[in-house]
Amino acid sequence: MRLTVRPSVLAAVLLVSPALLSAQDAPVGAGQPPLRVFLDCGPCDFDHLRREVPVVDYVRDRAVADVHVLVTTQDTGGGGEEYTFHFLGLGALVGRTDTLQYVSQQFETEDEERDGYTRTFSLGLVRYMAYTGRTAGVDIEFGDVDEDQQTVNPQDDPWNLWVFEASIGAELSGESRQKDQAFEGSLEAGRVTEEFKIDIQFRADYQEEEFELRSGAREVSSTTEIEADAIVVWSLGPNWSWGISGAIGKDQSVNQALYTEVAPAVEYSLYPYTESTRRQITATYRVGMASYYYEERTIFNQISEIRPSQSLEIAADFQQPWGELIVSVEGSHFLDSPRTHRVDLFSRLEWRLTRGVNLDIQGNVARVKDQIYLSAAGLDDNEILIGQRQLGTDFEYGIEVGVSFTFGSIFNNVVNPRLGDGGDDF
Repeated sequence: MRLTVRPSVLAAVLLVSPALLSAQDAPVGAGQPPLRVFLDCGPCDFDHLRREVPVVDYVRDRAVADVHVLVTTQDTGGGGEEYTFHFLGLGALVGRTDTLQYVSQQFETEDEERDGYTRTFSLGLVRYMAYTGRTAGVDIEFGDVDEDQQTVNPQDDPWNLWVFEASIGAELSGESRQKDQAFEGSLEAGRVTEEFKIDIQFRADYQEEEFELRSGAREVSSTTEIEADAIVVWSLGPNWSWGISGAIGKDQSVNQALYTEVAPAVEYSLYPYTESTRRQITATYRVGMASYYYEERTIFNQISEIRPSQSLEIAADFQQPWGELIVSVEGSHFLDSPRTHRVDLFSRLEWRLTRGVNLDIQGNVARVKDQIYLSAAGLDDNEILIGQRQLGTDFEYGIEVGVSFTFGSIFNNVVNPRLGDGGDDF
C-alpha cells in the first residue's frame, strides 16, 4: 500500500499520535501477522476500502480485532459530510485511541468523497501498524498540494457561506386498469457557522391515483402537500442554544387548506455539542402559535382557528463500540385545551450482543388526542382504502425486531463482485 499524503496531514497524524515518537513505545517486532481491523462504518464503501488498504486483515468480530474503527457522520453547513474516525485500540493496544476527521465538499463526486475518507482511514492505521511493527507493504510519500485544494478564507467566499440545493422529480407507473403519477420539487438554502444557523426549505408534492372499477367507471384520487419552513438558531455556549422556527403550507391529508406556525425554542445539551457524533442527550422546549384554515368543517365545527401550543422533547443518541441507541419522548398540547394533546415515544437499538450476534429493535408508540383537523363529513370507503386522508385514532404503534448471526471465517479481505453482490455484505 502506498500512501500519498500532504506534509500538513502527516504532521497532524503525528501530533495526535505521540506514541510514534516515544522510546518506550518501540515496535514490538517485525514478522508479525497483519493488523486485525474491525471496521464499523455504515455509510462507507467497504469493498473500496478493502481494495485500497489491503495490508490489514478485516475481521467480522470485534473481540478478535487489534483496532476497532468506529465511524460516525453528520452533515456540514456547506452541503458536505463530516466523517469522524474513532480508532480504538484493543487487546495489546487497549488505551491507544485516535480521532481523525475527513470533511467532503458539496461539489465532490461520490468517488472523490470515497477516496477522501479512504485516505483518512489509511492515515489513522499508520500509528497502530508502526507501533506493532506490522508495516510490510506500506510506503508513505509526500505529494504537492494543488492550489485549488488550498483552504479558502471565509472572507474570500463570494457566497458568504450560503449553500443552495434544488431538486425536481416525476414518477409514472401503471397498467391497463390502474395509473399512478407523482411530481415533487424542493428548494433549500442554508448558512451555518459555529455561532449561528439558518435553514430555509420549500417542498411541493402531488400524487394522483386512477382506478378502473368493475362497472367500467374510473375513480381518481389525488393529494397535494406544499410547505415552506425556516429555522434560525443561535448558540448560547457549549451546552445551550435557542432559536425560532416557522412554517406555512397546505396538506390535504389532514384537511388543511392553509396552515401557518411559528414557535421559539430553547435547547439544553447534557454533553457539549462537540461530542454529538458519539453521545448526545438534549431537552428541547417549544412554545408558539398556529393558525389553520380547513378544507371541510371539522368535528369541532371549525372552518378556521388559531391555537397556542407547547411541546417538550427529551432525546438521547449514543454511538458506541457496542452499537447504537436512540431514544426520544415528546409531549405536546394546545395551551387552551390541555386534554388535546399528543405523546410520542421512539426507540432504536442496534446491540452487538456477542461474537457474531447482533440485535436490532426499533419501535414507536404514540397517544393521539390532538386530531382537531378531522372532517365532520367523515371519510368514504375509497378514501379509507387508499389512505388519502388520516383516520381518527387514539393511538399509533409500530415495532421491528431482528437478530443476525454470522459465523465462519473471521477474516474478510477478498473482494469478488462477479455476478452481483455475492458476498459483498461480508
